[in-house]
Amino acid sequence: MTVLHTIAEPDVLKKRLMALAALDLILCPEEWLRYHSYIVEWAPQVSLAKIDNGAGDHLFVLFTSEGVIMKGFDHESALSPHAGDEYEVWTGIYDETPEALLAWLDDEALEKDEVTFCLWREAGDSVWRKGNVEIPDGEEDGSGFLLGTIFETPEDYADWAEGYFEMTVPLEMVQQIYAGAPITADMIRTLNAERDVAEALRELEELFAGI
Repeated sequence: MTVLHTIAEPDVLKKRLMALAALDLILCPEEWLRYHSYIVEWAPQVSLAKIDNGAGDHLFVLFTSEGVIMKGFDHESALSPHAGDEYEVWTGIYDETPEALLAWLDDEALEKDEVTFCLWREAGDSVWRKGNVEIPDGEEDGSGFLLGTIFETPEDYADWAEGYFEMTVPLEMVQQIYAGAPITADMIRTLNAERDVAEALRELEELFAGI
């Protein structure tokens, strides 16, 4: 088992993923085109964040009472189940994953076998962990690439979003949302003048329900 030290604390990670989902839904009215999304109650007392780049790569992050589990898939990775002669999950990816967390991936919507890395942090633990997976020399499991799209700073997100959504993104508004400020109609208009404000506010209310 490998211990990881570069991933944010679960509470920080959750707030950041919710901020990214909020920003994406303001900047992109089409839900199917959004890169970051978040379902506050995907199952009872379980929330689900998803990153989907639309090019075949994804990251699911489940926040549960048992802890947090992340499952990622980089379709170009040598660890992809499609990369070998037979379709199979790469050795070791799930071998040491706690059963209580791993069980959440059995939902068919999460495509359990479409995986190149799995990370977790059990409730009460102080570190993130992953199984002992042998990655061939010169290859990647996609974790660096996909975790890198959970942008740590407002500046990083704004730079990325301007290229991805092909629009100007006011940094001050991004900073406020990262800081947890309540999102107002004026903030939505400043971020995206063409956005249906009432629809965005409805989506935001659903996103932050119970928070």
